[in-house]
Amino acid sequence: MEKKALDKVCREIYRKFPPLKDKKPKVSKQGNDYLLVFSDSGRTPDGKTIQQAVRVVATEDGKIIKTSMSR
Repeated sequence: MEKKALDKVCREIYRKFPPLKDKKPKVSKQGNDYLLVFSDSGRTPDGKTIQQAVRVVATEDGKIIKTSMSR
């Protein structure tokens, strides 16, 4: 995936999910598209640590096809 397309996807994800700002995704090829996984850990109100992941499927030119989030 080209840097310009990657930056486009990252800007959109950072806008939708501010806690992930400045987290670099793991990028892998998936068929004709790319899978980007943004990971972060946060804290619950009672002090426990929680892993968060946002998975994004995007095209070669940076168009987001699908986004999903797990907690």
